[in-house]
Amino acid sequence: MTPAANTVILVTRDGMGDAAPELRHTLLCKYFQILLDDGKLPAAVCFYAEGVRLACAGSPALDVLRALEAAGVRLIVCTTCLNFYGLTEQRAVGLAGGMGDIVEAQWQADKVITI
Repeated sequence: MTPAANTVILVTRDGMGDAAPELRHTLLCKYFQILLDDGKLPAAVCFYAEGVRLACAGSPALDVLRALEAAGVRLIVCTTCLNFYGLTEQRAVGLAGGMGDIVEAQWQADKVITI
């Protein structure tokens, strides 16, 4: 399995959809697990706004995010957002990056998916 250089996924929420937190987290974990199982890996996953919470200690998505990272997917977690929410020290996965890193990942992509 190698990441697809042309796809970047943006995670802007603490889970997927507008639902109870448990369902949002379940949907997100299933989404990423399917990508892993099918070998359809993005080049990067960028977390910003509420999405940074998923990359922090206590997140139910940490196992699947670690698996994505181990498979070569770049996980970029917005430092401005971590600072805003007071989560800088709780980041448990991914690289702390600035908005410039997120913009660069988007510009290098042929396809950007927001979940």
